[in-house]
Amino acid sequence: MTKLLSFAIIFTVLLTACGNEPANNEQQTTDPAADPLRYEQEKHLTNIKQLTFGGDNAEAYFSFDNQLLTLQVTNEAWGTSCDQIFFMPITGTNGQQPPMVSTGKGKTTCSYFMPGNQQILYASTHLAADTCLSSPRVVNGKYVWAVHKEFDIFVSDLEGNVVKQLTNTDGYDAEATVSPDGTKIVFTSTRSGDLELWTMNIDGTDQKQVTKDLGYDGGAFFTPDSKQLIFRASRPKTPEAQATYKEFLAQGLVQPTDLEIFICDLDGSNMRQVTNLGGANWAPYMHPNGKKIVFATNHHSESGRQFNIFAINTDGTGLEQVTFDEGFDSFPMFSFDGKYLVFASNRNNGGTRDTNVFLAEWVD
Repeated sequence: MTKLLSFAIIFTVLLTACGNEPANNEQQTTDPAADPLRYEQEKHLTNIKQLTFGGDNAEAYFSFDNQLLTLQVTNEAWGTSCDQIFFMPITGTNGQQPPMVSTGKGKTTCSYFMPGNQQILYASTHLAADTCLSSPRVVNGKYVWAVHKEFDIFVSDLEGNVVKQLTNTDGYDAEATVSPDGTKIVFTSTRSGDLELWTMNIDGTDQKQVTKDLGYDGGAFFTPDSKQLIFRASRPKTPEAQATYKEFLAQGLVQPTDLEIFICDLDGSNMRQVTNLGGANWAPYMHPNGKKIVFATNHHSESGRQFNIFAINTDGTGLEQVTFDEGFDSFPMFSFDGKYLVFASNRNNGGTRDTNVFLAEWVD
């Protein structure tokens, strides 16, 4: 997942105090001066609060009690030259550095709270190298990111102690999230030779392959009833596209520029494609009511460099733009009660390349 943050940052390059409890949904802000981080068109968001201030902050996800957020951060001021995992209260830390739960070594990605809110799941390369792993960003004129075979999935307590390693295969294991009922984990792995979705029990046992079609399957979340998976996927169709995909994957690389949103059962059955928009459609998350999906996309951008959050009904109808920043909005997640939306954005960054985390009240 963290590579998708880099994806947005690269396209940006090519193109060129929050300590208060969030307000109740009943106190919706309509005065733009009172809600300065909100664009006028953002009718589904109100009382937007900025939670981080500087660096690259993304993939902020709620704890099961909706009181905490886990996130990945690259911020030289915090001593992180590549992504490390932190957590903070949903009220933020007034710009102060929150606790880090990863080791500070290697590169990490895709953190998520475990049931009970006392442990955090994340992927890391720290067993292979203390330093950040390097990778190309453009190959033969095509934007790519690395699928590091050194990634494995770990569980840490809130003091930063690794308490368990859940995967130990020769290949990429990352992008893990937990089911709302707290019994299952979904993740992406190359152990079968392609980038496929896998599930396992919350303790790491009973690891099963879910998807089998050629292409990248990743960034999966469970639906609110924990019975299905929603994820992004590439499906190269032509012989040329398939050959390019396989060639890049053999080098530990993948292109993130052609992705659509899919849903399937936990065993891979009842697969259906939700979006057919073209471009990069990714970071899907379903509203707790099970009727609407929010996701990030650049399909509406002629240059392909602008990413915003859109909403769509689970049957693929009712496409609607939710955020309107001219640079980058992505990684949306609803709180488990549906009251709040957390997301990453380039808004209010003073013209820098900083990506920060924002919390908003959701308005249906």
